[in-house]
Amino acid sequence: MNWIILIIAGLFEVAFASCLGKAKETTGTEATRWYIGFLLSLSISMALLIRATQSLPIGTAYAVWTGIGAVGTVLMGIFVFKDPASFWRIFFIITLIGSIIGLKAVSH
Repeated sequence: MNWIILIIAGLFEVAFASCLGKAKETTGTEATRWYIGFLLSLSISMALLIRATQSLPIGTAYAVWTGIGAVGTVLMGIFVFKDPASFWRIFFIITLIGSIIGLKAVSH
């Protein structure tokens, strides 16, 4: 169950990074809404990370959390913010995904 909580925490990390990206593209009230979304997503992500680390090793949980956030944020950047999708970016994202899976596989 704590692995599912950790994955959800990582997805909220993607959400808060995406809210920052959207806030940067907007002004006024719309930007304020994105910043509020950032703060909510950040709070939820941290709360879930804290919950997951109650039974998962902190080093593993933090690495997986940041890995999910990094992969998700890069993918959001490519698909939503039109960041470049070069061979090496995709290669290293795949490497990062493999590392996340490896950490899960060797953790108890």
